[in-house]
Amino acid sequence: MNGTRLSRYAAFLLAGLVCLAALPFFGPKDTVIRIGVYSGSYWDTPNGDCYQILDHAIRRFERAHENVRVEYVSGITTDFYSEWLSEQILQGTEPDLYFVLPEDFNLLVSCGALAGMDALMEADAEFDASLYYQPSLQSGASEGRQYALPHESVPTIMFVNKTLLERNHIPVPDNDWTWDDFYRICAQVTNVEARRFGAYGYTWLHALYSNGASLFSRDGSACYLADERIQDAIQFVKSLRDLNGGYQVTARDFDLGNVAFRPFLFSEYRAYQPYPWRVKKYSSFQWDCVSMPAGPHGDNVSELHTMLLGISSRTRHQALAWELCKLLSLDEEVQKELYTYSRGISPLRAVAEDAEIMARLRSEIPGGEGLGWEAIGEIMSTAVSAPRFDGYEQALMMAESAVSNEMAQEQARGNGLAAAQREINTFL
Repeated sequence: MNGTRLSRYAAFLLAGLVCLAALPFFGPKDTVIRIGVYSGSYWDTPNGDCYQILDHAIRRFERAHENVRVEYVSGITTDFYSEWLSEQILQGTEPDLYFVLPEDFNLLVSCGALAGMDALMEADAEFDASLYYQPSLQSGASEGRQYALPHESVPTIMFVNKTLLERNHIPVPDNDWTWDDFYRICAQVTNVEARRFGAYGYTWLHALYSNGASLFSRDGSACYLADERIQDAIQFVKSLRDLNGGYQVTARDFDLGNVAFRPFLFSEYRAYQPYPWRVKKYSSFQWDCVSMPAGPHGDNVSELHTMLLGISSRTRHQALAWELCKLLSLDEEVQKELYTYSRGISPLRAVAEDAEIMARLRSEIPGGEGLGWEAIGEIMSTAVSAPRFDGYEQALMMAESAVSNEMAQEQARGNGLAAAQREINTFL
């Protein structure tokens, strides 16, 4: 009897030890959230700590969400990121949340890869859309619906070769300068025989934004190529090119210090003004930047480029992906790190116009007379985000082809633009 009890006791003890050993296998497992991210800088500027912002945010997120882990694949360069993401989507293994390159947004929306965010935004009492610069937020919308939140924005600004202007006794223009000012300075500077020119890279698209025009309606249902303001923009750019006497100005001409103006992304200004990058990039002349010149029907407006965050339409963890998306996009502490580890501007008003941030930028970037830091809010508030709709790229190519033909004519009449507008509207 005693032996039987002892055997039963030993059996129960052994069973208990087996159960204890098995607890880790049957206990609660971590929920894994995968995020898609690229390495390096999308803005093609020096960036040695490309994962710092994300790593810091992940640590905060995991501390606030027990049994949740966030993972990502490192080492995917911006050149291959779109291809990598496309492969993941085709295989059904795309991340729950991923960064969306501006040029990929339309395609991802049209193929249904991105989850709509309107319901998430409306149901979230903590979400406040007014905290963003509206052009930045609009970058993640298509046909009236929100599909992504902004993470980082970069407007287009005008680089100014201060050295070349000073040699010609011309002051750097103010931020409220106009097309007339722009043309006058270019005419004064241009000397074809000496290979000095007014502008490089300034296109009809730059001009139409600053002339109060839009090439397409926001929903992509109409093209306005024959609009008088767009025709004025095309004619203005043609007049600038005519100053060059048929010579095709190149990027090298600008790099050598022989061109007065060139539109650039703001990220270039932030990256290459400070020493030593300034010396490595443009060592032959001093330069600064100002806002884009205003047309007669517009203002000092430029195009805005925005890096976005989107949620997979097939994620099984939408609520968690939304919380992580908000942390990266809407949290002020995370957004302030953009000024340490990246070169853009925060899409949040409170961060972009923060006094401490402004003081830090002044200390890092010498000069800055052309673009007063108080103008950042104005630039971000008035910047234009190009419409996002299915077929945008094809419609834009059709418009650019028509404009090239128009500018090649001795005397532009606009007839070709009207015909092209009808063709594009049929396509749309």
